[in-house]
Amino acid sequence: MPSQNEDAVFRLVKSLNKAEKRHFKVFVNRLSGGDEVLFMQLFNLMDKNEQYQDRDAERIPGIKRKQISNLKRHLQKQILISLRLLGTNKIPELAVREQMDFARLLYGKGLYMQSLKVLDKAKQMANEAHEDLLELEIIEFEKIIEARHITRSIENRAEELTAQSKRRKEVISS
Repeated sequence: MPSQNEDAVFRLVKSLNKAEKRHFKVFVNRLSGGDEVLFMQLFNLMDKNEQYQDRDAERIPGIKRKQISNLKRHLQKQILISLRLLGTNKIPELAVREQMDFARLLYGKGLYMQSLKVLDKAKQMANEAHEDLLELEIIEFEKIIEARHITRSIENRAEELTAQSKRRKEVISS
């Protein structure tokens, strides 16, 4: 059982299995070129040691005491991004949310029809995974797009989306 004062990032690194560590290293190498990155050196230090103190990180060339907290925060963020990418195939909710993020990005670029297509795919995924709240969120976003922009999609689309929304709300409330 880890002690209370043990570092949260260190615990995260130690909680990773072999495949997750490998994926993280590949992820970092793809982005930046590898071991010369300071946060990757910190990861390797935490990975190979059984205990960790911030003073251990000061022995890594290029790391100053003042930057350790920022470096650990950046390491944690990169690990979580890597885990999210790895988990997208395994955790349906992550895959649906990823599609929703893509739809929001397309919407922000003014690509409303493409956004609606991605939302339709996300809605199917949410339905198959029985993620009712996510499906409702997708329907509400579709309603916003249809109401604000001339998409010329399907006739009576607003009524159809309203009916879907009501059905989802009924399922959620029961």
